[in-house]
Amino acid sequence: MKILGIDPGTGRVGWGIVSHEKGTDSFVDCGCFETKVNSELPERLLKIHSFLQDLIKTYQPDELAVESLFFEKNAKTAIDVAAARGVILLAGAQASLPLSQYTPLQVKSALTGYGQAEKSQVEFMVGKILHLKEKIKPDDAADAVAIALTHAFRVR
Repeated sequence: MKILGIDPGTGRVGWGIVSHEKGTDSFVDCGCFETKVNSELPERLLKIHSFLQDLIKTYQPDELAVESLFFEKNAKTAIDVAAARGVILLAGAQASLPLSQYTPLQVKSALTGYGQAEKSQVEFMVGKILHLKEKIKPDDAADAVAIALTHAFRVR
């Protein structure tokens, strides 16, 4: 099974794909899709949606795992990220992908055993579990791979 993990945002959308076969998890690919800083929200959302449709067609994942929203101090940022999550969920629904959502606490707990783990600890565990020689960059892509791995652990 191929799992597409998504770290949502309006400026940057991290994505990562993990293969989960017979109890073994392996890294497939990852990246970060960026929209122009000064572009309007509807334009950004359209670009994110189009990118995800193309990504899904290219990799044909079996399931979608997306980070859940957590409270933001900046309400406008939270609303914009929620809108981005909406188009991400729409792209997944259009492709009939089963959806799972995970909070940052769930991701940290699944990968490190500790819900208050530092980002560096999560990144270390992603590399160790997937036998990666180099750290995944940028952070948004690393977070997306961590989300996909969390889902792989949940479906075991």
